[in-house]
Amino acid sequence: MMGRVNASSPEVFVLLGFSSRPSLEPILFVIVLGFYVVSILGNGIIILVSCMDVHLHTPMYFFLANLSFLDISFTTSIVPQLLVNLWGPQKTISYGGCMVQFYISHWLGATECVLLAVMSYDRYAAICRPLHYTVIMHPQLCLSLAFASWLGGLTTSIVGSTLTMLLPLCGNNHIDHFFCEMPLIMQLACVNTSLNEVEMYVASFIFVVLPLGLILVSYGHIAWAVMKIRSAEGRKKAFNTCSSHVAVVALFYGSIIFMYLQPAKSNSHEQGKFIALFYTVVTPMLNPLIYTLRNKDVKKALRHIALEVCCGFAGSLERN
Repeated sequence: MMGRVNASSPEVFVLLGFSSRPSLEPILFVIVLGFYVVSILGNGIIILVSCMDVHLHTPMYFFLANLSFLDISFTTSIVPQLLVNLWGPQKTISYGGCMVQFYISHWLGATECVLLAVMSYDRYAAICRPLHYTVIMHPQLCLSLAFASWLGGLTTSIVGSTLTMLLPLCGNNHIDHFFCEMPLIMQLACVNTSLNEVEMYVASFIFVVLPLGLILVSYGHIAWAVMKIRSAEGRKKAFNTCSSHVAVVALFYGSIIFMYLQPAKSNSHEQGKFIALFYTVVTPMLNPLIYTLRNKDVKKALRHIALEVCCGFAGSLERN
Protein backbone atom coordinates (compact mmCIF):
# COMPACT_ATOMS: atom_id res chain seq x y z
CA MET A 1 0.00 0.00 0.00
CA MET A 2 2.81 2.41 0.89
CA GLY A 3 4.55 1.66 -2.39
CA ARG A 4 1.41 2.52 -4.32
CA VAL A 5 0.98 5.83 -2.47
CA ASN A 6 4.60 6.78 -3.07
CA ALA A 7 4.34 5.83 -6.74
CA SER A 8 1.17 7.84 -7.25
CA SER A 9 2.49 10.96 -5.51
CA PRO A 10 5.98 11.90 -6.77
CA GLU A 11 7.97 14.23 -4.55
CA VAL A 12 8.79 16.56 -7.46
CA PHE A 13 7.64 17.24 -11.00
CA VAL A 14 10.01 18.01 -13.85
CA LEU A 15 8.82 20.99 -15.89
CA LEU A 16 10.42 20.45 -19.28
CA GLY A 17 9.39 23.93 -20.44
CA PHE A 18 11.77 25.19 -23.12
CA SER A 19 14.60 22.77 -22.27
CA SER A 20 14.55 21.44 -25.84
CA ARG A 21 15.87 24.89 -26.86
CA PRO A 22 18.59 25.63 -24.27
CA SER A 23 20.05 28.53 -26.27
CA LEU A 24 16.67 30.28 -26.08
CA GLU A 25 16.34 30.05 -22.28
CA PRO A 26 18.67 33.00 -21.33
CA ILE A 27 16.87 35.24 -23.83
CA LEU A 28 13.46 34.18 -22.51
CA PHE A 29 14.67 34.79 -18.94
CA VAL A 30 15.50 38.44 -19.69
CA ILE A 31 12.26 39.00 -21.65
CA VAL A 32 10.01 37.31 -19.08
CA LEU A 33 11.69 39.14 -16.18
CA GLY A 34 11.25 42.49 -17.94
CA PHE A 35 7.60 41.82 -18.75
CA TYR A 36 6.94 40.60 -15.20
CA VAL A 37 8.38 43.75 -13.61
CA VAL A 38 6.39 46.00 -15.97
CA SER A 39 3.25 43.95 -15.27
CA ILE A 40 3.61 44.28 -11.50
CA LEU A 41 4.32 48.01 -11.71
CA GLY A 42 1.60 48.74 -14.27
CA ASN A 43 -1.15 46.80 -12.52
CA GLY A 44 -0.02 48.11 -9.14
CA ILE A 45 -0.32 51.69 -10.43
CA ILE A 46 -3.84 50.99 -11.76
CA ILE A 47 -4.91 49.69 -8.31
CA LEU A 48 -3.24 52.63 -6.54
CA VAL A 49 -4.80 55.24 -8.82
CA SER A 50 -8.26 53.62 -8.65
CA CYS A 51 -8.14 53.70 -4.84
CA MET A 52 -6.56 57.14 -4.33
CA ASP A 53 -8.42 59.28 -6.88
CA VAL A 54 -12.03 59.93 -5.83
CA HIS A 55 -12.99 60.65 -9.45
CA LEU A 56 -12.23 57.00 -10.25
CA HIS A 57 -14.48 55.58 -7.53
CA THR A 58 -16.89 54.27 -10.18
CA PRO A 59 -17.98 50.74 -11.17
CA MET A 60 -15.70 50.70 -14.22
CA TYR A 61 -12.56 51.39 -12.20
CA PHE A 62 -13.68 49.14 -9.35
CA PHE A 63 -13.77 46.22 -11.79
CA LEU A 64 -10.54 47.40 -13.42
CA ALA A 65 -8.79 47.34 -10.03
CA ASN A 66 -10.09 43.78 -9.55
CA LEU A 67 -8.72 42.83 -12.98
CA SER A 68 -5.33 44.36 -12.16
CA PHE A 69 -5.13 42.53 -8.82
CA LEU A 70 -6.12 39.33 -10.60
CA ASP A 71 -3.40 39.83 -13.24
CA ILE A 72 -0.74 40.41 -10.57
CA SER A 73 -1.82 37.26 -8.74
CA PHE A 74 -2.07 35.13 -11.89
CA THR A 75 1.31 36.05 -13.31
CA THR A 76 2.96 35.74 -9.87
CA SER A 77 1.60 32.19 -9.50
CA ILE A 78 3.57 31.15 -12.60
CA VAL A 79 6.42 33.51 -13.51
CA PRO A 80 8.77 33.20 -10.46
CA GLN A 81 8.97 29.41 -10.90
CA LEU A 82 9.41 29.88 -14.66
CA LEU A 83 12.33 32.28 -14.06
CA VAL A 84 14.00 29.77 -11.71
CA ASN A 85 13.68 27.03 -14.32
CA LEU A 86 14.95 29.26 -17.13
CA TRP A 87 17.95 30.45 -15.12
CA GLY A 88 19.44 27.17 -13.92
CA PRO A 89 19.71 23.51 -14.87
CA GLN A 90 17.08 22.48 -12.32
CA LYS A 91 13.66 22.16 -13.95
CA THR A 92 11.81 20.78 -10.95
CA ILE A 93 8.91 21.93 -8.81
CA SER A 94 7.79 20.23 -5.61
CA TYR A 95 4.58 18.19 -5.62
CA GLY A 96 2.97 20.67 -3.22
CA GLY A 97 4.18 23.63 -5.27
CA CYS A 98 2.73 22.10 -8.42
CA MET A 99 -0.63 21.50 -6.74
CA VAL A 100 -0.75 25.07 -5.41
CA GLN A 101 0.19 26.42 -8.83
CA PHE A 102 -2.56 24.71 -10.75
CA TYR A 103 -5.16 25.39 -8.03
CA ILE A 104 -4.36 29.12 -8.15
CA SER A 105 -3.89 29.44 -11.93
CA HIS A 106 -7.13 27.55 -12.56
CA TRP A 107 -8.97 29.75 -10.04
CA LEU A 108 -7.68 33.02 -11.44
CA GLY A 109 -8.11 32.00 -15.09
CA ALA A 110 -11.78 31.13 -14.53
CA THR A 111 -12.29 34.31 -12.50
CA GLU A 112 -10.89 36.49 -15.28
CA CYS A 113 -13.32 34.98 -17.82
CA VAL A 114 -16.29 35.89 -15.60
CA LEU A 115 -14.88 39.29 -14.63
CA LEU A 116 -14.44 40.31 -18.27
CA ALA A 117 -18.10 39.41 -18.87
CA VAL A 118 -19.11 41.51 -15.85
CA MET A 119 -17.09 44.43 -17.22
CA SER A 120 -18.85 44.10 -20.58
CA TYR A 121 -22.23 44.31 -18.77
CA ASP A 122 -21.00 47.47 -17.04
CA ARG A 123 -20.16 49.00 -20.45
CA TYR A 124 -23.57 47.89 -21.78
CA ALA A 125 -25.33 49.67 -18.89
CA ALA A 126 -23.19 52.81 -19.38
CA ILE A 127 -23.93 53.14 -23.12
CA CYS A 128 -27.34 51.54 -23.60
CA ARG A 129 -28.91 52.70 -20.32
CA PRO A 130 -27.03 55.92 -19.47
CA LEU A 131 -29.90 57.58 -17.58
CA HIS A 132 -30.32 54.53 -15.34
CA TYR A 133 -26.62 53.65 -15.06
CA THR A 134 -26.11 54.74 -11.45
CA VAL A 135 -29.28 52.94 -10.40
CA ILE A 136 -28.37 49.73 -12.25
CA MET A 137 -24.69 49.59 -11.25
CA HIS A 138 -25.14 50.48 -7.59
CA PRO A 139 -22.26 49.63 -5.17
CA GLN A 140 -23.98 46.56 -3.73
CA LEU A 141 -24.43 45.04 -7.20
CA CYS A 142 -20.81 45.78 -8.12
CA LEU A 143 -19.56 44.08 -4.95
CA SER A 144 -21.87 41.13 -5.56
CA LEU A 145 -20.72 40.70 -9.18
CA ALA A 146 -17.05 40.91 -8.22
CA PHE A 147 -17.58 38.47 -5.34
CA ALA A 148 -19.47 36.07 -7.63
CA SER A 149 -16.61 36.20 -10.15
CA TRP A 150 -13.98 35.31 -7.55
CA LEU A 151 -16.17 32.71 -5.83
CA GLY A 152 -17.18 31.07 -9.13
CA GLY A 153 -13.55 30.74 -10.19
CA LEU A 154 -12.59 29.35 -6.78
CA THR A 155 -15.42 26.80 -6.86
CA THR A 156 -14.50 25.37 -10.27
CA SER A 157 -10.84 25.31 -9.27
CA ILE A 158 -11.54 23.37 -6.08
CA VAL A 159 -13.70 20.82 -7.89
CA GLY A 160 -11.53 20.33 -10.98
CA SER A 161 -8.15 20.56 -9.27
CA THR A 162 -9.15 18.22 -6.45
CA LEU A 163 -10.41 15.60 -8.91
CA THR A 164 -7.09 15.92 -10.76
CA MET A 165 -5.02 15.75 -7.58
CA LEU A 166 -6.71 12.45 -6.61
CA LEU A 167 -5.55 10.74 -9.82
CA PRO A 168 -2.78 8.16 -9.30
CA LEU A 169 0.24 9.15 -11.40
CA CYS A 170 2.23 5.90 -10.96
CA GLY A 171 5.58 7.67 -10.70
CA ASN A 172 5.32 9.61 -13.96
CA ASN A 173 6.47 13.14 -13.12
CA HIS A 174 7.59 14.81 -16.38
CA ILE A 175 5.34 17.69 -17.51
CA ASP A 176 6.03 19.01 -21.00
CA HIS A 177 5.22 22.62 -20.14
CA PHE A 178 6.60 25.51 -18.09
CA PHE A 179 3.88 25.39 -15.43
CA CYS A 180 1.54 22.83 -13.88
CA GLU A 181 -1.61 22.82 -15.97
CA MET A 182 -4.56 20.57 -15.19
CA PRO A 183 -4.90 18.80 -18.61
CA LEU A 184 -1.18 17.93 -18.55
CA ILE A 185 -1.42 16.50 -15.02
CA MET A 186 -4.33 14.37 -16.25
CA GLN A 187 -2.14 13.00 -19.05
CA LEU A 188 0.26 11.61 -16.44
CA ALA A 189 -2.46 9.50 -14.81
CA CYS A 190 -2.40 5.73 -15.23
CA VAL A 191 -6.17 5.33 -14.78
CA ASN A 192 -9.26 6.30 -16.76
CA THR A 193 -9.78 10.07 -16.65
CA SER A 194 -13.23 10.25 -18.27
CA LEU A 195 -14.83 11.86 -15.20
CA ASN A 196 -12.10 14.51 -15.08
CA GLU A 197 -12.50 15.22 -18.79
CA VAL A 198 -16.27 15.62 -18.47
CA GLU A 199 -15.80 18.01 -15.53
CA MET A 200 -13.21 19.99 -17.51
CA TYR A 201 -15.48 20.31 -20.57
CA VAL A 202 -18.46 21.37 -18.43
CA ALA A 203 -16.32 23.91 -16.55
CA SER A 204 -14.90 25.22 -19.86
CA PHE A 205 -18.42 25.74 -21.18
CA ILE A 206 -19.60 27.53 -18.03
CA PHE A 207 -16.51 29.66 -17.44
CA VAL A 208 -15.23 30.25 -20.98
CA VAL A 209 -17.99 29.81 -23.57
CA LEU A 210 -20.86 31.36 -21.58
CA PRO A 211 -18.91 34.49 -20.50
CA LEU A 212 -17.70 34.97 -24.07
CA GLY A 213 -21.31 34.64 -25.27
CA LEU A 214 -22.42 37.27 -22.75
CA ILE A 215 -19.61 39.58 -23.90
CA LEU A 216 -20.65 39.21 -27.54
CA VAL A 217 -24.33 39.83 -26.70
CA SER A 218 -23.41 42.92 -24.65
CA TYR A 219 -21.31 44.36 -27.46
CA GLY A 220 -23.99 43.49 -30.00
CA HIS A 221 -26.40 45.73 -28.04
CA ILE A 222 -23.67 48.37 -27.63
CA ALA A 223 -22.92 48.39 -31.38
CA TRP A 224 -26.63 48.80 -32.14
CA ALA A 225 -26.90 51.68 -29.65
CA VAL A 226 -23.79 53.38 -31.07
CA MET A 227 -25.15 53.14 -34.62
CA LYS A 228 -28.22 55.08 -33.51
CA ILE A 229 -26.10 57.95 -32.13
CA ARG A 230 -26.32 60.74 -34.71
CA SER A 231 -23.35 62.89 -33.74
CA ALA A 232 -19.83 61.80 -34.65
CA GLU A 233 -18.61 63.12 -31.29
CA GLY A 234 -21.11 60.94 -29.44
CA ARG A 235 -20.07 57.85 -31.38
CA LYS A 236 -16.41 58.60 -30.72
CA LYS A 237 -17.05 59.00 -26.99
CA ALA A 238 -18.96 55.69 -26.88
CA PHE A 239 -16.17 53.98 -28.81
CA ASN A 240 -13.51 55.31 -26.42
CA THR A 241 -15.57 54.06 -23.48
CA CYS A 242 -15.41 50.46 -24.77
CA SER A 243 -12.22 50.26 -26.83
CA SER A 244 -9.88 49.40 -23.95
CA HIS A 245 -12.09 46.58 -22.70
CA VAL A 246 -12.54 45.23 -26.23
CA ALA A 247 -8.75 45.17 -26.68
CA VAL A 248 -8.25 43.28 -23.39
CA VAL A 249 -10.99 40.76 -24.27
CA ALA A 250 -9.49 40.24 -27.73
CA LEU A 251 -6.04 39.57 -26.26
CA PHE A 252 -7.30 37.18 -23.58
CA TYR A 253 -9.82 35.17 -25.57
CA GLY A 254 -7.87 35.42 -28.82
CA SER A 255 -4.87 33.61 -27.34
CA ILE A 256 -7.09 30.94 -25.73
CA ILE A 257 -9.11 30.31 -28.91
CA PHE A 258 -5.99 30.26 -31.09
CA MET A 259 -4.35 27.72 -28.77
CA TYR A 260 -7.31 25.33 -28.76
CA LEU A 261 -7.97 25.62 -32.52
CA GLN A 262 -4.46 24.53 -33.46
CA PRO A 263 -4.20 21.43 -35.65
CA ALA A 264 -2.91 18.31 -33.94
CA LYS A 265 0.60 18.42 -35.40
CA SER A 266 3.86 17.43 -33.78
CA ASN A 267 4.95 21.04 -33.38
CA SER A 268 1.57 22.30 -32.12
CA HIS A 269 2.47 21.61 -28.49
CA GLU A 270 5.63 23.72 -28.81
CA GLN A 271 3.55 26.52 -30.33
CA GLY A 272 1.10 26.09 -27.46
CA LYS A 273 3.88 26.84 -24.96
CA PHE A 274 4.59 30.18 -26.61
CA ILE A 275 0.90 31.04 -26.75
CA ALA A 276 0.61 30.13 -23.05
CA LEU A 277 3.64 32.34 -22.43
CA PHE A 278 1.78 35.15 -24.17
CA TYR A 279 -1.36 34.98 -22.01
CA THR A 280 0.52 34.33 -18.75
CA VAL A 281 3.25 36.97 -19.19
CA VAL A 282 2.48 39.40 -22.02
CA THR A 283 -1.27 39.93 -21.60
CA PRO A 284 -1.08 40.90 -17.87
CA MET A 285 1.61 43.41 -18.85
CA LEU A 286 -0.39 44.87 -21.74
CA ASN A 287 -3.68 45.29 -19.84
CA PRO A 288 -2.58 48.29 -17.70
CA LEU A 289 -0.83 49.86 -20.69
CA ILE A 290 -4.02 49.59 -22.76
CA TYR A 291 -6.15 51.18 -20.04
CA THR A 292 -3.55 53.86 -19.23
CA LEU A 293 -2.65 54.91 -22.77
CA ARG A 294 -6.26 54.94 -24.03
CA ASN A 295 -7.93 56.46 -20.96
CA LYS A 296 -7.89 60.18 -20.26
CA ASP A 297 -9.27 59.75 -16.73
CA VAL A 298 -6.44 57.43 -15.68
CA LYS A 299 -3.77 59.67 -17.23
CA LYS A 300 -5.29 62.71 -15.49
CA ALA A 301 -5.37 60.87 -12.17
CA LEU A 302 -1.74 59.81 -12.61
CA ARG A 303 -0.66 63.39 -13.27
CA HIS A 304 -2.65 64.60 -10.26
CA ILE A 305 -1.09 62.01 -7.91
CA ALA A 306 2.41 62.66 -9.30
CA LEU A 307 1.92 66.41 -8.74
CA GLU A 308 0.76 65.82 -5.16
CA VAL A 309 3.77 63.61 -4.47
CA CYS A 310 6.18 66.16 -5.96
CA CYS A 311 4.60 69.04 -4.00
CA GLY A 312 4.68 67.00 -0.79
CA PHE A 313 8.33 66.10 -1.38
CA ALA A 314 9.23 69.74 -2.12
CA GLY A 315 7.39 70.88 1.01
CA SER A 316 9.28 68.41 3.20
CA LEU A 317 12.60 69.63 1.76
CA GLU A 318 11.69 73.27 2.53
CA ARG A 319 10.81 72.41 6.14
CA ASN A 320 14.15 70.61 6.56
